[in-house]
Amino acid sequence: MTRKRVVSGMRPTGRLHLGNYFGALANWVRLQDEYESFFFVADWHALTTDYAQGSDLRENSFQVAVDYLAAGLDPERTALFVQSAIPEHAELYVLFSMVTPLGWLERVPSYKDMQAQLGRDLHTYGFLGYPVLQSADILIYKAAAVPVGEDQVAHVELTREIARRFNHLYGSVFPEPAALLTATPKLPGTDGRKMSKSYGNTIALGDPPEKVREAIGNMMTDPARKRRSDPGNPEVCPVFDYHKVMSGEKTVGEVDRGCRTAGIGCVECKRWLFESYQREIGPLYERRVRYEQNRKEVLEVLDVGAGRARKVASATMHEVRKQMKL
Repeated sequence: MTRKRVVSGMRPTGRLHLGNYFGALANWVRLQDEYESFFFVADWHALTTDYAQGSDLRENSFQVAVDYLAAGLDPERTALFVQSAIPEHAELYVLFSMVTPLGWLERVPSYKDMQAQLGRDLHTYGFLGYPVLQSADILIYKAAAVPVGEDQVAHVELTREIARRFNHLYGSVFPEPAALLTATPKLPGTDGRKMSKSYGNTIALGDPPEKVREAIGNMMTDPARKRRSDPGNPEVCPVFDYHKVMSGEKTVGEVDRGCRTAGIGCVECKRWLFESYQREIGPLYERRVRYEQNRKEVLEVLDVGAGRARKVASATMHEVRKQMKL
């Protein structure tokens, strides 16, 4: 290795949206210049919560891959692949599951949180054990770092614990990856609630401009600003949250002052936001249209990326089997 490795993935539970882009994907694009990068479509992880929706999994995986490419992930610099194309992930997952204490999994914060949020039956072995699969995804590439937000640090720490336990039992094989904390602005949904596909309050990267314009026009604003002449508080307005990640410093300042003094109205504020969206995301959308129309090209990228990833994964599993005397 000439550069340190970084690994991450997203679940194909639907189209990626602005929260995915600004929270992770845009940062991955920056990281590929610094690290040897492995970014994958986590289709097995999608089954941990959406096991009854398998009919959409293949198309959803393709669409996420299109989003990766449109966002700027470069297959010349980054291995892009679908998780299930690398069976070594599953093999390492099984072996890790043999040595991971049950209590480690039960204390993962997201275990109960996701059950409460999704409101569906998640009392399955796969859901309880998905952090072990996540650890296998990371360690099979001997990643030095994993780009995460603060809410995912616990998962990286579990991966470090599994690596330490394996190394103690069988000899040193795995490095302990660091959590690469990244600035991940939390965008609310267009209705002011948490952004969620299940709430229908997201703006997808594949939404055409006319649909985005309509979504922005219908966005919730400061509820205390009932009339154009009423001064507002931009800090409680979802539209301002979007301005902060998509608009330039000058526009953000004008929106802040204009809202507080009633110098601008919500209609004007939303128009400025759509203009900023077009500058920031418009080129991505155009690339996305091109990739979506060239399915063969995208599948070839995934195939080549899987070949690169499997070469590394296979070497790691050879070492694991040797150390475990399998």
